Amino acid sequence: MNLIPIEADSIRIGYPLPCDLVDKDGTLLAKKAFVIRSKDDVLHFANRNGGLFMDGLDAEALHKSYLDQLQTMMRKDKSIGEIADSKLQVDRAVKRTSEVTGRLDWRDLQAEAHLLLRDPHRETFSERLDHVHQVLTEEMHRNANGVLFALIHLSATETEMYSATHAMLVSVMCGLAAHEVLNWPDPVEVLLRKAALTMNIGMTELQDRLTTQKKPPDAFQQSVIDHHAERSVELLRAQGVTDPTWLEAVASHHAQTPGALRSKTPAQRLARVIQRADMFAARLSPRLTRPPVTPAVAMQACYFDENKEVDEAGAALIKAVGIYQPGSFVKLASEEVAVVVRRGSNTSTPRVAVVLNRSGMPTVENAVRDTSHKDYRVLASVPHSEVKVQIKLDRLLPLTQPTGADRPW
Repeated sequence: MNLIPIEADSIRIGYPLPCDLVDKDGTLLAKKAFVIRSKDDVLHFANRNGGLFMDGLDAEALHKSYLDQLQTMMRKDKSIGEIADSKLQVDRAVKRTSEVTGRLDWRDLQAEAHLLLRDPHRETFSERLDHVHQVLTEEMHRNANGVLFALIHLSATETEMYSATHAMLVSVMCGLAAHEVLNWPDPVEVLLRKAALTMNIGMTELQDRLTTQKKPPDAFQQSVIDHHAERSVELLRAQGVTDPTWLEAVASHHAQTPGALRSKTPAQRLARVIQRADMFAARLSPRLTRPPVTPAVAMQACYFDENKEVDEAGAALIKAVGIYQPGSFVKLASEEVAVVVRRGSNTSTPRVAVVLNRSGMPTVENAVRDTSHKDYRVLASVPHSEVKVQIKLDRLLPLTQPTGADRPW
């Protein structure tokens, strides 16, 4: 049994336990589904023999219990303060599960980023932001294809916690472009990715609401949208952010400034890359008022600048993530429909996993195809809304692992 310590505050009073609770020796304290009635009962168990522990195999159940409760509170329109104060966040000890299993729970990270952006506190903001940034960095170094796959899939299929998912996707895209194509120094790349993560902190709650709103923004909402960059800078200063390049990049991330990156100030360069990635990611996301576009169409929009010329920042993004990005769907010359799982040797020849066969039926096994072969070349992008098959991240993420034939991050 692989025991993982958990904090008493992670136990929900009055709800069935999602897993067995044991002590440090593995002795059972309370069985799964047992209802703990008070905080004193939790402390009683915790003080019996060195604290509370759980089997690492049960960690997913605790994660799911937390996320279900968080989404229930959101649907009931509880204040973000109530959500934060409920102390239902998965504690860091439980998050060791990702180290044990080698898998990151993307919905768990979504929830963490969501609370960070909607409920910033000066005392903890820097530490919480650094943690989200660090997890993304580690995952990008381990498997950039998997990061893109997860975030593009979530962006195109989910509306809850949209702002956090969007910020993480933009941050990752910017990081890949800076690292792989623009060859910017590491400190500059870190600033770029943190600026991207926090660019919309001034309108996070509204951004989430607009994904499910049936009508266009009203006058007040439009005013918030128009001034959110300035509000984001104010909030970041209030949380202790003082770096002028970071703050200026956030303030200018919607500026329409075509032209070579070398002609801009350091902050303007960061802002331009963010602006192009932001434009791409926003077009992927569903709204009640419009469906998402295909990633290929979204990429084309950021490839050309305001003067209809090739944009340097947009071109860097496309070279980094590909014309057909992991997580997007494509139609093959074999008449199969596949989901992109890995970037290929060039921007238009990714590795893909078949999800619909030639007859349009879901496949039992997701055969991997190399689209550089003419029999499996990509004919077109396919919108997520047209692929009537459920994608399970846990099943397909292992296929995103790079091989010797793929380019490393």
